[in-house]
Amino acid sequence: MTKQLSDILHGVSYTTDEVVSGIAIRAVVADSRKVEPGSLFVCVKGLVVDGHDYVAAAAAKGAVAIIANRDRMQTLSRDHSLPILWVRDTRKAMGNIAAAFYDHPAAGLIMVGLTGTNGKTTTSYILEEVIRCAGGNPGVIGTINYRYGGGEFPAPFTTPEPLELQRLLREMVNSGVTHVVMEVSSHALAMYRIQGLLFDVALFTNLTRDHLDYHFTMEAYYQAKKRLFVDYLKDSGVAVIVVEASEDDWGRRLYDELSAARKGGLGALIACGLGIAGCDISAHNPVFRCGETRVAVQTSRGQVDVCSNLVGTFNLKNIVAAVGVAAGLRIDLASVTKALAQTIRVPGRLEAISVPGCQGLPSVFVDYAHTPDALQSVLTTLRQLAPARLFVVFGCGGDRDPGKRALMGEIAGRLADVVIITADNSRSESTESIMSEIERGVVMAGMERLDNHQKGDRGFALISARVQAIAYAIDLATAADIVLVSGKGHETYQITVKGSQFFDDRQEASKALAAKVQKMNNEGGE
Repeated sequence: MTKQLSDILHGVSYTTDEVVSGIAIRAVVADSRKVEPGSLFVCVKGLVVDGHDYVAAAAAKGAVAIIANRDRMQTLSRDHSLPILWVRDTRKAMGNIAAAFYDHPAAGLIMVGLTGTNGKTTTSYILEEVIRCAGGNPGVIGTINYRYGGGEFPAPFTTPEPLELQRLLREMVNSGVTHVVMEVSSHALAMYRIQGLLFDVALFTNLTRDHLDYHFTMEAYYQAKKRLFVDYLKDSGVAVIVVEASEDDWGRRLYDELSAARKGGLGALIACGLGIAGCDISAHNPVFRCGETRVAVQTSRGQVDVCSNLVGTFNLKNIVAAVGVAAGLRIDLASVTKALAQTIRVPGRLEAISVPGCQGLPSVFVDYAHTPDALQSVLTTLRQLAPARLFVVFGCGGDRDPGKRALMGEIAGRLADVVIITADNSRSESTESIMSEIERGVVMAGMERLDNHQKGDRGFALISARVQAIAYAIDLATAADIVLVSGKGHETYQITVKGSQFFDDRQEASKALAAKVQKMNNEGGE
């Protein structure tokens, strides 16, 4: 693919002393290692390295033009003869340039953006089925993977960087995708990864404590999320907001602020909630059973009778959110009802783990819950299933918000009967130090330590090796108990100071269950 530089600069405000006409661009890159002859090199300042320091390297590999920040005019290397185009923010410019380079693929798609702390991934799976049942051909960009054209592809980021994102959208258009459901992270919004896109429908699921190592305050976190609706939603677009009953709910605040801004007759605003008066989409008096949720969801166009395999209040909110997005897309209620009746399996989201061979095993679930609110939600849901004892195995990530560690410990100690504190992705931090911070919260909840891993009815233990922690919990549990392995969900790696290595909670839980079956069989034969 070759484009003229002047053609891919539309919408980009820049200054230069050079002539840009007649310069052919074969690739747009932000990594000097990926430069090839004919590349436009965009200098992006990252968290660790700054692309402005690699201009000479890009020039040596065949770059034909440079995009750089204006604040580097006095310090940028000039050991080359390449034209430099100066912009205010190279990240923002890169989004627009990438969209133009790939011929604005989103223009041929119906775009749905999902943002919020929790619920995005499950909602994306529901919407994928809704769009399919309505006759559309969905593509999904999200945390677990990217899905389109019958294929599934690894997801390095929840929301890709602009160049990868626009390339992906172009491939989706070429494969016949009609609707794209995209999880939009707060990092992506803060870093302009979706610059150059406008969405037809945008959903806000919730906002709870997470990513404060990056945003520092909840207010800054909220403002990043709000940008999806203020900067990236079409004037005719529909904003769908999940609201809670509490007055200090972030969703309620967003709804009120968008309502005030949209009095001029811009696109619609849809409020979704559970038993909350005044909501456009509402669910009342749900019935939860093991493996089943039944509820009637009221909409302005009629009632959706839901019978879903997704269980728990938090999943009901995801269902209501999906119904709201479907309303924004003007999808008929029959298609919505049909989609919600399908078995929807979301990898690592309250995923049941089982092995053949024995009926006397505990119920084991793997979930991605890695925030205080998510952990509380999933433990509350499992507690409603009335186990004899509820086990939870979890840790917290290193080099991330340390303030949530004790909070999650307190939640686990309050809602579970047996808590096994272990490693998550410790990264550069000490696993033992992280576990100690979690332990403080567990003790605050009034839970006592299980000395020498004694088989008590209630208590906590610290086992730093995650594989051993999972095995211990499953070995200790009985057929009447439930074991939750939380924090990593679908992830197939564990990151330590030594780097990344393969690790899958689902695989380790399956191994532990198989070992328990073998142990029970051996004991039964003695």
